[in-house]
Amino acid sequence: MGSRLMRVHRIFTTAFSSVYPHYVNKAERKGRTKAEVDEIIRWLTGFDQSALDRHLEAETTFDEFFAAADLNANATLITGVVCGIRVENVEDPLMQKIRYLDKLIDELAKGKKMEKILRG
Repeated sequence: MGSRLMRVHRIFTTAFSSVYPHYVNKAERKGRTKAEVDEIIRWLTGFDQSALDRHLEAETTFDEFFAAADLNANATLITGVVCGIRVENVEDPLMQKIRYLDKLIDELAKGKKMEKILRG
């Protein structure tokens, strides 16, 4: 942790399982499904469904969650703005991965087709 000069962002130590229902709710409010949210997460992280379920059950932090992930090679194709910040310009690698996921969930909620969301 010594290499991080700035203070650790609160989201890094937040349990992924505490934010996951918000991803699902956001999607479902727009007529999308939990299965689509899970597909996006699996695509981004390289987890299979049982690994994703284990992380949710274990209340893995975002830091631990993405440390265990094998990020999709096409994740760098995720561009655009989330919360007023360009995801491709986020300097902290962990924060960028979290923003990638936020962006993909936003695209799902906005009605984008899965083929477009799952770049490549």
